Amino acid sequence: MNLAGKDLNLLLLFHVLYQERSVSGAAGRLALSQPALSHRLARLRDAFGDPLFVRAPRGLTPTPRAHELAPHAQRLVAGLEGFFERCEGGDFLAREERVHLFTTDYMEQLLLPRLLPVVRREAPNLQLVTHNTRGRLPRGELETGECDIAIAGFYEDLPATYHQQHLRQEGFVVLSARDHPRLGEGLDLEAYLACDHLVTTLTGDLDGLVDRRLRERRLARRVVAGLSSFNVPPRLVAHSDLLLTCLASVAEEAVRRDPGLVIHPCPLALGEVAMIQTWHQRTHEDRLRAWLRERIRWLLADAPASTTE
Repeated sequence: MNLAGKDLNLLLLFHVLYQERSVSGAAGRLALSQPALSHRLARLRDAFGDPLFVRAPRGLTPTPRAHELAPHAQRLVAGLEGFFERCEGGDFLAREERVHLFTTDYMEQLLLPRLLPVVRREAPNLQLVTHNTRGRLPRGELETGECDIAIAGFYEDLPATYHQQHLRQEGFVVLSARDHPRLGEGLDLEAYLACDHLVTTLTGDLDGLVDRRLRERRLARRVVAGLSSFNVPPRLVAHSDLLLTCLASVAEEAVRRDPGLVIHPCPLALGEVAMIQTWHQRTHEDRLRAWLRERIRWLLADAPASTTE
């Protein structure tokens, strides 16, 4: 293939259009007028023999051919950016970037107080934006560039184009009010089942790990409410007769904030949850995002203990 006759700027145009799905958005990122971008888009379509992007009520919709080419284009653009960055000796930590992190309010509480000071000090032009992962892998967002890193403990069966890294193990405990009327002698399984429970549910499903383990023993508990947050339920447990089975670090943070709460060992064997961060192949070689992933790994490994004796 003779590269001398190819316009590599069209590759960048394709990459940005696929991410933005908008002519005006792509024009802004590329510092082009909309007429100039439309002219280049016509050349791009001619080069590939396909419309690639068609107008829709909200911006542009990629064609099947565009979806097919996008992962290859993303890898090529990342490789070229890295190549020129090294050639020019640029400081990648000085780049003006916005990185999108999909996670939970629990992980925001655990990570961001440690991460933001590091980012402000070492990469002052980097902006972090967090989004609620809502109990699912943000597959589409990772593929289109709307998500750079996703962190949770419930991602499974990742596609081959995704990378993952283990961050920490989390065990389960039970949180109750210190003056709970039924727990004067501690929390065993009988007392646990006699109480009413709150659960955190990111999908609306109230049938969680605890309930599945109980069914294996032909037992059940009464769940009175499910909340879409990890941080709010401990506030409802304080000074009530409700119990919350939660990750140990959630309970530890809640007790630090409210001395009216107390942590009990879980009377049911639940195992541990492995927290991972995952990212798409398209950002794997990006030096700034690789630096951020490593800082996240390091900070969470050094976070407060995630198990309670």
